[in-house]
Amino acid sequence: MPRERTFVLLKPDAVHRGLVGTIVHRFERRGLKLVGMKAMRVSKGLAETYYAEHKGKPFFEGLVKYVTSSPVVAIVLEGDGAVAVVRRMMGKTNSAEAEPGTIRGDFGLQIGRNLIHGSDSTTSARREIDLFFKPEELLEYTRIDEAWLYE
Repeated sequence: MPRERTFVLLKPDAVHRGLVGTIVHRFERRGLKLVGMKAMRVSKGLAETYYAEHKGKPFFEGLVKYVTSSPVVAIVLEGDGAVAVVRRMMGKTNSAEAEPGTIRGDFGLQIGRNLIHGSDSTTSARREIDLFFKPEELLEYTRIDEAWLYE
């Protein structure tokens, strides 16, 4: 698997429920490297750009209103196959159908409050990382345990 970066957004419900540390801890324990993280408020303009693929759909305005309603935490993770690893760890979009052991399966109850977004491809990851982070906000370093994580 190639080493890659992926984008994760911990949504307002994750922040308000005090789950940020728990979720980040799961990613770090898995071996993913944290290369960018910031708490922020998403502007309406950023939200509309971020959710542009949903523009014109009946739920678009609700998505924008929700993500701009409260602080979020934007994260960039790095690791072998990071996009796929994060997607599996998150679980199904509808938390009610997500498997126990996944983030949504352990902490969510419904589709509209599903705690987390993760990029669905390396192309989406690059786009989303560029929307939320400046290049100088992303770190380059070697974790001390990388020799034990990668062959």
